[in-house]
Amino acid sequence: MKMNKLAGILLFLLPGALAAQEDLNRKLDTYVDKFNSQDNEAVINKIDNKSSAAWMKENIPLFACPDSAIEEIYYFRWWSYRKHIKETPEGTIVTEFIEPVKHAARYNAISCALGHHIYEGRWLRNNDFLKEYVDFWLYHADKGESRPRFHQFSSWLPDALLAYHMVQDDEEYLASRLNDLDKDYLKWEEERQLPNGLFWQHDVKDGMEESVSGGRREENMRPTINSYMVANARALSKIAEMVGNDSLKRNYETKAERLATLLVDSLWDEKDSFFKTRVEKGKGLHPAREAIGFIPWSFHIVPDHRSYAEAWSQVIDTAGFKAPWGLTTAERREPTFRTRGSGHGCEWDGAIWPFASTQTLRGMANFLADYKRGNTITKDDFYEAVHQYAASHVMDGKPYIGEYQDERTGYWLKGDHPRSKFYNHSTFADVVIQDLIGFKPQLGNSFELKPLIPQDQWAYFTLQGVSYKDKVVDIYWDKNGSQYGKGKGLTVYVDGKRVAKSKKLKSLKVNLR
Repeated sequence: MKMNKLAGILLFLLPGALAAQEDLNRKLDTYVDKFNSQDNEAVINKIDNKSSAAWMKENIPLFACPDSAIEEIYYFRWWSYRKHIKETPEGTIVTEFIEPVKHAARYNAISCALGHHIYEGRWLRNNDFLKEYVDFWLYHADKGESRPRFHQFSSWLPDALLAYHMVQDDEEYLASRLNDLDKDYLKWEEERQLPNGLFWQHDVKDGMEESVSGGRREENMRPTINSYMVANARALSKIAEMVGNDSLKRNYETKAERLATLLVDSLWDEKDSFFKTRVEKGKGLHPAREAIGFIPWSFHIVPDHRSYAEAWSQVIDTAGFKAPWGLTTAERREPTFRTRGSGHGCEWDGAIWPFASTQTLRGMANFLADYKRGNTITKDDFYEAVHQYAASHVMDGKPYIGEYQDERTGYWLKGDHPRSKFYNHSTFADVVIQDLIGFKPQLGNSFELKPLIPQDQWAYFTLQGVSYKDKVVDIYWDKNGSQYGKGKGLTVYVDGKRVAKSKKLKSLKVNLR
């Protein structure tokens, strides 16, 4: 249905708009030809390389901008994501590793990056497979297993499902899964909630083993799982409201408020102006700053006070998290930084992990777009971090995404190990769409644009064919009016009709009807 609607809209587009889309299709073909030529296609799942260009044209928003690194990696990451869509006897799933790994569940499924997969995949035009993927984890993954598979890793599934709904408008699916999501939240409380109300987690089950502050057996109160559970409770409250379950709505609203207050009060270090891990058995806060301290902003948990804003000064400090190749997972001044391994395991004690870069960038974007108090960072800082993230996707001069990197040289610390190739453990398109371009989905029939591109950074960009609530959104920025023939400035079209325009690259509220 969505494809037919898009085709119908295209019939009525002006010749100039059709030409612009043809240019984007040719650009996509060029990128895909390059990616295919560099790939031995050792593993083939649902969509093979020869079908990848057609699949991308049918599914992804088309994108162009003057930053060649960001543009190319945008297409590379969609091309890579497609490799991980896998049909199984228990529904379609999305894998994390392209090669089989020992710690995976059936069909090489791993729940660690489930939230990332949903946030990224929600922008695809045909993404019903995501519901099969969620159902695999809710109903099938733990059957016949000797240990839990879904709860093998922390999860922000309800939050991600609400984010999916805000783009795809699928209230029926969310309503039908509410009872099971409620049961799952209660299971997390049973397994991981302490008498003080906070949740604990082993660092390895956060997907962040050998961290500065934790350990594989240490039951620490981490900003990760506590942020996820606040976000999940908020999402469940919203879903309950949709279906008219007022008591469940109030229950989760209360849970979210209490846990958010506990997180801020218990994990904030006033002296170091940072959210930290509270170690078990009354030992207080671990002294080190880690990138997980930015995660509360990723879910809008932190109050809009100037004192908390000070934490973001660390993301632009070279003794903090700013390194030549990207954002580190622990502050560089930490005495035990990068001392826990040789690079052959998984060390989260400072090396760059795209999983964490994604979360930090989301928190950074939320802070810049939605918080009013504090001017510790700027749009230029954010743009530099996104560009750096894009530029880090390289090995031997070719586009690449792996597990983790040396912060000074960009060397992928697993080398060219086949298991790390096309590592689907983070987002990229979602960072470009929601954070850099600033497409902010809403629950109602609207969305906001809050661009974080510095005013004079790009002379143009376009994001075309965004599937949003069964409509098609096209966005153009043309500083001089010479790129797209739609006049100067920022222009938004919905189903081929212009609905918003600004001469400057600034925030816009867009109503769909």
